[in-house]
Amino acid sequence: MTIREFKMPDVGEGLTEAEILKWYVQPGDTVTDGQVVCEVETAKAAVELPIPFDGVVHALLFEEGVTVDVGQVIISVETGASASGGDAGEGGSAAQAPAAAAGAPAGSEAVGASGAAAEEPAPEGRQPVLVGYGVSQASSKRRPRKAAPAAAVAAPAAAVAAPVAAVPAPAAPVVPAPAAQNGTAYANGNGGGVATAERPLAKPPVRKLAKDLGIDLAAVVPTGDGGVVTREDVHAAAAAALAPQAPVQAPAPAAAPAPVSVPAPAAAPASAADARETRIPVKGVRKVTAQAMVGSAFTAPHVTEFITLDVTRTMKLVQELKEDPDLAGLRINPLLLIAKAVLIAVRRNPEVNASWDEAAQEIVLKHYVNLGIAAATPRGLIVPNIKDAHAKSLAELSTGLSELVATAREGKTSPADMQNGTLTITNVGVFGVDTGTPILNPGESAILAVGAIKLQPWVHKGKVKPRQVTTLALSFDHRLIDGELGSKFLADIAAVLEHPRRLITWS
Repeated sequence: MTIREFKMPDVGEGLTEAEILKWYVQPGDTVTDGQVVCEVETAKAAVELPIPFDGVVHALLFEEGVTVDVGQVIISVETGASASGGDAGEGGSAAQAPAAAAGAPAGSEAVGASGAAAEEPAPEGRQPVLVGYGVSQASSKRRPRKAAPAAAVAAPAAAVAAPVAAVPAPAAPVVPAPAAQNGTAYANGNGGGVATAERPLAKPPVRKLAKDLGIDLAAVVPTGDGGVVTREDVHAAAAAALAPQAPVQAPAPAAAPAPVSVPAPAAAPASAADARETRIPVKGVRKVTAQAMVGSAFTAPHVTEFITLDVTRTMKLVQELKEDPDLAGLRINPLLLIAKAVLIAVRRNPEVNASWDEAAQEIVLKHYVNLGIAAATPRGLIVPNIKDAHAKSLAELSTGLSELVATAREGKTSPADMQNGTLTITNVGVFGVDTGTPILNPGESAILAVGAIKLQPWVHKGKVKPRQVTTLALSFDHRLIDGELGSKFLADIAAVLEHPRRLITWS
């Protein structure tokens, strides 16, 4: 029996963390290679993670709603067949220790959860790889210290020459001497180096939690094995900070009472009914969107132009296409024809389809259109794009739009679907808004906001009549598009929508 560990992978170009949204398995469940075990949300999208081996779920190391750093073990699985050192993880599971100690001499005392690792160097062949981060030596040497029992310190000075090898165990009767306990060095598990006793021991997610809550780890009483600060310790410290009457300094008992079910600190006051403020953590898609919008607004010089037009003929064409048997089963709506109008206008004004390369000081002219569609989802605004939209027929464009919107609303949009966009359409009209001044999606040259289509009095053929009218707003990067080019591009979009026969004559 072997315990194999599955780590949080880098599911999107260099991302460092992901939030566990939902577990699809529980301890004791049987899993097979390729089976989806959980759904996680990165800063870009929600992604399902498949397990890469067969076995029975041993433990889920994090609960739903917890943000986990890339490279952290999130699930352990019991497998029947022995695995290589790299696949079996870092050897931090108690069930894995007997197999690791099987080759040790019969008289060896270090046969506990991490005893073998305490006396023997790690096998040279072990090369655990963190996806997107290369080989990590730190994780493989930190695990044994984490679960070291009192028996693991049976030979404090004989096992290694340096006195720092003795891992301090708070309640163990075999601790060598007060001088060793009060020394300035502990094994830090990072390549065999040392860390001062003043630096508290904690995993990266715990350090991040403490930083987010404004908690000094040095002031937290650790309750984890080997003096490791746990999440519960940080939450307890945060709760104590919110309650002035609580004692702020304990005489350091071995088992400090740490509340297990502390609500998210600083997320909301105790009584929601009496709350005057509610704090919502900014993370995931909403966090990266905010960062991108700030970067875009203060990097690309925005210009916005507006045009109000009569789209009565386009609305009639939409109705006719809905009744066309050749388009049966397809979703036909005004956005479809607006997207087609944008693509035709790009063909007539190809210079608008470009990007700015700051490093090379070059304008990159794109000969393809990856048309982005801004979509509001429960997790925030995302902008997936239809690849090579310029080469698609009306039916293909309809299918692409339908799949894009449905996937976005389900939260299943992949990071690849949101990369390499060139132009974007945002339809604010669905909320009854006339128009707006949209901010460019980073790396793109223009974004078109479509306002609500309403019956309004309009001069048509010399008479005032009720017509279907809307307002378009085009924001563009003034480094790439000057006023003349931007005006021509917007005017061409409007011309197609006013006289949709141009969908044919200008194609």
